[in-house]
This record gives sequence, C-alpha cells and structure tokens, in this order.
Amino acid sequence: MTSLRLSRRALFATSLALPTIARAAEPFPSRPIRYVCPFPPGATNDNVSRTMARALQARLGVPVVVENRAGAGGAVGARFVADSKPDGYTLLNASAGNLTIAPHLGNVGYDPLHAFAAVASAGESYSIIAVNPNLPVRSVAELIAYGRSNPGKLNYASAGIGSAGHLRGALLADEGGFEAVHVPYPGSAPAATSVVTGDCHVMLDPITATHVAAGRLRALATLGDDRWDAFPELPTALEQGVGRDWPSGGWFALFAPAGTPAEIVAGLNRAFNDAIAEAEVAAALRRFGLRPVPLSPEVLADRVVADHAATGLALRRLSIA
Repeated sequence: MTSLRLSRRALFATSLALPTIARAAEPFPSRPIRYVCPFPPGATNDNVSRTMARALQARLGVPVVVENRAGAGGAVGARFVADSKPDGYTLLNASAGNLTIAPHLGNVGYDPLHAFAAVASAGESYSIIAVNPNLPVRSVAELIAYGRSNPGKLNYASAGIGSAGHLRGALLADEGGFEAVHVPYPGSAPAATSVVTGDCHVMLDPITATHVAAGRLRALATLGDDRWDAFPELPTALEQGVGRDWPSGGWFALFAPAGTPAEIVAGLNRAFNDAIAEAEVAAALRRFGLRPVPLSPEVLADRVVADHAATGLALRRLSIA
C-alpha cells in the first residue's frame, strides 16, 4: 500500500514536471517576439524597427511586434529590455544614442557595456546637416559664419537629450566657435517638423532627408565617412573641413538582454543578416539613411565599447557630461 502511494506520488510529481520540460525543449522562436523601439512612431529608429520586424517575421515564422517605449533619449526603452527575461523574446532596436551617449549624461538604469547581448547590425547611419530655408546659409562655412556673427541666436533641434543629434549639434557649434541653443524633442519626427516650421533653425539627423528631398529643408552637408548615394551631389561635412575629430557616425543595431543564450543570439544574427542582404530590405534601410552592414555579435559588441569611450571623451570636452 505504501509503495503504491509512493508510486502515485512519483507519477504525480513527474506529471507536474512534464510541462516545464516540454517548455524548455521548445524550439526558438515558438511565440511572438517584442521588438522594442525606444523612440516614438515616425522617428528614424521607428522606421528601421518596423522594416526589420517585418523582415524577421517572414524568416522566423512568428509575429515580431514593434513596441514603442520612448523617453530620455531612448533610455526608457533600453532599460525595459535590459530588465527583461534573457530568452530572445524581447529585443531592442538600439542606436548610438541609447548605448554610447545617454549613459554618460545621467543614471539611465543600465550599464550599456554589460546589460545587453549584441545581436546584429542594421547598418551605418548617414545624417544631413539641414536648415530651415529662410536661414540665409547654403554651406557649413556660411552656417558657422552666421553663428559667429549672431551670437546666441541659432538653435538646433534633436530627438532628445542624449541623442546623436544633440551631440552632433554641440560638436558643430564647438568646432565652429559659435553658440547654439539645444532644443530637445520627444523624437526626431517632431524635431524635424520644428525646423520645417521655422521654430528651430538646424537639425543633424537622418530624418531630415525626407524633408530635404521634398524641398522643405535645405541641406548643407552629409555626415558620414563618404557621400550618401541618395544625395550624391551633397558634399560631406569632412569635405567642408568639419567633423574630423568627431566620434564615429551613427548606427542602428539589434540587442537582447545580457545572458540570452548564445545559440539564440546566433540564430537571430543569421536571420537579421539574411534580411538586410535582401534587395527590398536593403533599399528600405537606405531610404532611412542607413548603409546596411552585416556584423557578427562579437564585432558589434567591440564597436559599442569603442564608440562609448570615444563619445565619453567628446562629451567631457564639451562639458556636457
């Protein structure tokens, strides 16, 4: 009788354990993935997130749902992912601002070098130095001259404190030797609108490309290692003698919480790199100002470390951090 009770208990315990074992054995992915965009809808990060979410969904066979968690220059969304379960089902579409700028400016609640597992790169990001057409400048040199002759009158819009546009505007003013007021917005879309309407004068961001193409903003230069093929006639800032000692250009990349299993990271990396190699996906990324660049998780992680250090030096030099 006792042995029968023990057998029944053992069977009952085994039956309770079976669902857990089955769940642990489930292949990845087997349920929807949250793809966190740390900026509001309409921002460049949002556009990239939605493009890559659709591409990954087609390859992974499960819904990949974009979730906008904006605030604090992208730090709100980044912290949410850092605190999430490291199982591959919560991912972050990060930009340089989330991981290499904002953490230098205050307590963001995560360590950018240890809180995430690098997964894959969407590409290098081009930006345009663009101005409201009513501003009487047509080159970077003329913008600098205008800033010097009108001290304190120029302002520049950005996607928020700690964003790449914030740092680039400060670097331009510092190198040009003029004062400029930073005007942060909750995302790049409203920031660009403020320059179109004339509330702000200048913006340095990929999103300005759409407004430049439509004639709503005037382009002065591209920010990148070479000319942007979408605007081949537009000289780079480097060609105009500006930006030589700035931290590297922007980028967008995919990250998971630290501790995510290596095999899941490797699988996501393969799917992501296959996606950006597809002509339609690559063309969409180029429209948003990216040059698709596939990277391994290891190379991407090294890039974050290098950019974090270089950006910290620049911010301290500017007395921003």
